[in-house]
Amino acid sequence: MQHAARHPARHTVGFLYPGYSAEDDYPRLEALLREAGADVSLPLVHTDIGEDAHRVDALLEMGSAPRLADGMTALAGRGAHAVVWSCTSASFVFGWEGAHEQVRALSAVAGLPASSTSFAFAHAVRALGVSRVAVAATYPTDVAEHFGAFLKAAGIEVVSLRGSGVITAAEVGTWGRAEVLAMATAGDHEAAQAVLLPDTALHSADHLTELEAALGKPVLTANQVTVWEGLRLAEVAVRTDRLGALFR
Repeated sequence: MQHAARHPARHTVGFLYPGYSAEDDYPRLEALLREAGADVSLPLVHTDIGEDAHRVDALLEMGSAPRLADGMTALAGRGAHAVVWSCTSASFVFGWEGAHEQVRALSAVAGLPASSTSFAFAHAVRALGVSRVAVAATYPTDVAEHFGAFLKAAGIEVVSLRGSGVITAAEVGTWGRAEVLAMATAGDHEAAQAVLLPDTALHSADHLTELEAALGKPVLTANQVTVWEGLRLAEVAVRTDRLGALFR
């Protein structure tokens, strides 16, 4: 029996994802968005990360312009209407201005609207209408503090910041529901209006509803906000109860 050809999605957002860890969140998120009625496609290409280390020098190299340009070469021809650098740490380590320059360079190479996961967090916090957040990070504390500084530059108050000391994305990618929930719970703060989990190496797509139920407040995770940011750039609005308060 021949199967009908799948028609190209009306809205396509491309993602440049560093290495291999939680990239399977993206087809999962695409499936959930399609179930909600969104005509979207989320093609992803893997960029060369160099050294897998949550260390500032390694992260600056991971997010360098040549590596992102190589990723865009691989993404070309996929019909993307926007592109997002699907990495938090290798965007916020450049600082507020440096991260803007990173995105401007990516947009110039792609010829498309572009963003990164760090800006996705900032925009998502604003979209939720909150101003005080807690950060529960997988990274060593010194790296997590760069994210705190980035958020402060965006006008967001960080009431609590907790690092977990994990050095590699490969290790983070092995974490399951229990580890994610434990980190989020430990990193919450009573004054926080939302909790942020900034690492695209962390599987989160299937845990969003449970995380928010456990903490009693919105939870923003890296792959969730990255996809939301891409849809925002492509001017696609999707509502679903399966992807947290951000999509409700």
